[in-house]
Amino acid sequence: MPLQATSGAASYDAFGGGVPVVPNFIEEVFSTYLYTGNDATQNIVNGIDLSTKGGMIWFKDRGNPYSHYLVDTVRGRTSLASQTTDVQTPVSDAGNDLASFNTNGFTVGTANWFNIDGTGRNYVSWTFRKQPKFFDVLTYTGTGSNTTIAHSLGSVPSSIWVKRTDTTGAWQVYHRSLANTEYLVLNTNAAKATGTTRWNSTTPTSTVFSLGTDATVNDSGGTYVAYIFAHDAGGFGLTGTDNVISCGSFTTDGSASATVNLGYEPQWVMIKSSSNTGNWFVIDNMRNFSRTVTAALQPNTSNAEIAGFGDATYSFFPTATGFESVQDLASSQTYIYIAIRRGPMAVPTVGTSVFAPVTDTGTSAAKSISAGLTVDAGIRMDRQKLAWSPNTIYDRLQGSAVYMNTTGTAGNNDFTPFFTSFDQNGITLTNSGFNSNTTDYINYFFKRAPSVFDVVCYTGTGANTTQTHNLGVVPELMIGKSRSNLSDWPVYVSSLGPTKHLLLNNTNTVATGSNFWNSTAPTSSVFSVGTANETNGSARTYVFYLFATCAGVSKVGSFTGNGTTQTIDCGFTGGARFVLIKRTDVSGGWYVYDTARGMTVLTDPYLLLNSTAAESATLGSVTTVSTGFALDSTILAAININAGTYIFLAIA
Repeated sequence: MPLQATSGAASYDAFGGGVPVVPNFIEEVFSTYLYTGNDATQNIVNGIDLSTKGGMIWFKDRGNPYSHYLVDTVRGRTSLASQTTDVQTPVSDAGNDLASFNTNGFTVGTANWFNIDGTGRNYVSWTFRKQPKFFDVLTYTGTGSNTTIAHSLGSVPSSIWVKRTDTTGAWQVYHRSLANTEYLVLNTNAAKATGTTRWNSTTPTSTVFSLGTDATVNDSGGTYVAYIFAHDAGGFGLTGTDNVISCGSFTTDGSASATVNLGYEPQWVMIKSSSNTGNWFVIDNMRNFSRTVTAALQPNTSNAEIAGFGDATYSFFPTATGFESVQDLASSQTYIYIAIRRGPMAVPTVGTSVFAPVTDTGTSAAKSISAGLTVDAGIRMDRQKLAWSPNTIYDRLQGSAVYMNTTGTAGNNDFTPFFTSFDQNGITLTNSGFNSNTTDYINYFFKRAPSVFDVVCYTGTGANTTQTHNLGVVPELMIGKSRSNLSDWPVYVSSLGPTKHLLLNNTNTVATGSNFWNSTAPTSSVFSVGTANETNGSARTYVFYLFATCAGVSKVGSFTGNGTTQTIDCGFTGGARFVLIKRTDVSGGWYVYDTARGMTVLTDPYLLLNSTAAESATLGSVTTVSTGFALDSTILAAININAGTYIFLAIA
């Protein structure tokens, strides 16, 4: 048997030779990064090493009809526009546009020559790093004769984009779902065409791809760039076997719907009808790729971003294993796609990378709140309850227009959105809703990450079934809610077992019943639901939030009260910054503590997720200590009653 790494730092080769293989993660080779231009130098830190590894950056002004600009490290600071046949454009004012490729991203300069840093304009950048079994970029000079071009993808290319750079020429696209005599054109909406002189009627191999004699790909003396994409080639994750990019096709049914199984949840998808005329579309989870709206850009046009395809409100949404369309494309047509796996894949080592508690004061004016991390889910609570403001919970999968109330039973509310967008490192609030002038708020921001936190949306079946998740480990705490119907908030806790449940929206003690979790404990890949309307009513839609223990980052556990003082050791080194506590042997509230509001003295306040009551300014009894948190019954006895049993979630 081949050796297996035990530290998580490396796996070993398949031949058992003891040669370490450094893990590759999608967050090291791909990034969708949003930023606002300022006509000044900006360092975009997306964690991608372009200066030593090489790669390509694709820019687009989201709000204006300006070109898509593609720049790569092989050609240097020279742009191509995906929607035109134009020759590449060299930089004429060195350092004042795309100033540099960096080891952790790139720098945009002051001249805005590529239209990538205009003051007040919102941009998206997609960065593809060169990496075997993911992406390659190369240039070549045409011969005018049938030939082959060597590449460094380390696997069979599944999509190849070729663009002539010394003169005008259309973008030629090879895709594995088409015949090797067929091609698409990136800068048009045309259906697939047949032409044996593009790829010489030859399928690529793991070392070369073939070219015919057409001038768009191989004119004698012509210069070209090729962007090359892999398909389900493995090469990633701790074992080196995980796929991170897929090139495939699907055919819509009679209602224009389709379900695509990738084996993972995507963060970026590019789609084009191959059988019929139709625009190319690019969607990603940073701009809105949710259950309620999908923001799309069209590589074959300079159009600004659109919400939904055409005039539709709904379009594509991600699932835990792929993506689905919702009656928004043409029926009975075939589409090709390129999909990239959602990250991060690496297990976090510090709590600050996945959680942030942030206080703010309402202004009744639109404003942004920085979390210092990419927000995938959040809770916003009015600390004094001075204005109508339930405990709102929201997430990226449901979309920025949707929230729910942890104190009630209503489904999701999408009629009064309280924030306008998920930003690169926070959220932007509207001028109304939960942003009342002078009102104090606490925000809990969560980022999805293996072994810590995951979000799953699904539609119930009414029959015992399982739901796939991407937590990567066995969930120890699951909090769910029907999005579409009135219902309580069911809570699974591993220490209580799969025949018991709690309810987040009330103080009830543990209830017993097999129909919530089908009497089956979750696994590292799925969780089970029974026939209860709270977890799996037929045709009802649900969202679930999953938590687990991750060394030094998070801890799901239980303790028995002693009526005095005690320290709960979570294995942390810098103390807990968030603690959720619930008594289980008798009724008790869902107490929340955080370091943004205190946790330094016993009188620092708490809030209750199940209550609309204001925070208690003088009753706390939970403080942070280096290994976790400490309890003291002298001020608030309820959180440490002698012989009482409790469950908790703590985040460092």
